[in-house]
Amino acid sequence: MYSKPHYIILDGLRGVAALMVLLYHLFEAIAFAAGDPEQDMFHGFLAVDFFFVLSGFVMGYAYDEKWNEMSIGNFLKRRIIRLHPMVVLGVVLGLVAFIIQGCTNWNGDSVPCLTLIECFVLSLFLLPSIGTMDVRGNTELFPLNGPHWSLFFEYFGSILYAIALRKLSTKWLSFWTLLAFATLATFGFLGPYDSIAYGWSSDPVVFWGGFFRMIFAYPMGLLVARFFRRKEHRQFNGWMFVLCALMLCLLLAVPSIQLRVYFELFTVAVAFPLIVYCAALGNVNGRFSRLFVEMLGNISYPLYAIHYPLIYLYIWWINNDIHPFGSAIWSTPVAISLIAIVLAYVLFVVYDRPLRRELSKKLL
Repeated sequence: MYSKPHYIILDGLRGVAALMVLLYHLFEAIAFAAGDPEQDMFHGFLAVDFFFVLSGFVMGYAYDEKWNEMSIGNFLKRRIIRLHPMVVLGVVLGLVAFIIQGCTNWNGDSVPCLTLIECFVLSLFLLPSIGTMDVRGNTELFPLNGPHWSLFFEYFGSILYAIALRKLSTKWLSFWTLLAFATLATFGFLGPYDSIAYGWSSDPVVFWGGFFRMIFAYPMGLLVARFFRRKEHRQFNGWMFVLCALMLCLLLAVPSIQLRVYFELFTVAVAFPLIVYCAALGNVNGRFSRLFVEMLGNISYPLYAIHYPLIYLYIWWINNDIHPFGSAIWSTPVAISLIAIVLAYVLFVVYDRPLRRELSKKLL
């Protein structure tokens, strides 16, 4: 099987987005502690849409022309090998955090052991815990590790690509993307949030809003890959990574603004595809620069998959006036950030990469 060039800048941007998600959730917890309904880095949640666009680009660029060399089953096994080891570990860490918190929901009520076991088993298979199995009582689809909702939709995107999207002509894929954008915009304008911040909850409106975020952003990434593949490209050097990373950080750090749904729709429909396209044009020169960008890519998925149990602990510490890293307001968030980043890198080296290699040898 022939391989295409690997675009290191795309991996690095995934790491930048994962770091912004970590900061977004920390700012969210700090705002919660201060009784502020809105945190400063309001649009960090749009990193999920960037991940979807990027995944669509990578899938389309890597696999559109390879289907004569693989089956749908083989493709889905590749996706499971890529995603699920960190899903399992993220759920285990979420369980550990929940036990440390005393196995109580946000109201302080004890959670029965059997309910916790049911939630844990469902989460291992990336199946939502709803109703009585929502152990935190906050309607999260995955109450042991909240951000896993986006991985749930990522699997949907992979399945949709394998069975349908890859077969569409560029014309029909464009029509699909346009229709999905119209649906997402409708949710944004008419939904309860004046935003597209959907997907994390079992509430039907929030759930379906997340679904429409995925079925727009993922095909948009596929479209970008198709247009990118058709053209001859001049390659730009390291400054392209700096430019794209800066633009991504600025977009995700925009605070709450009036008519924010317009900004969010522009960001996911125009800015993110443009960033991905430009990033694919770039390259990284210099040994240190390349190692740094590669490290960002290596920690990106582990960081996203495991950081939120630390956020749960931080919120629990706030509620109980516990200051494990000092009483200064920033000491604990800084400590959590460093712990999450170091832990993500260690897990990549000792768990994620070697396990994926072994599974690939045995299953592919």
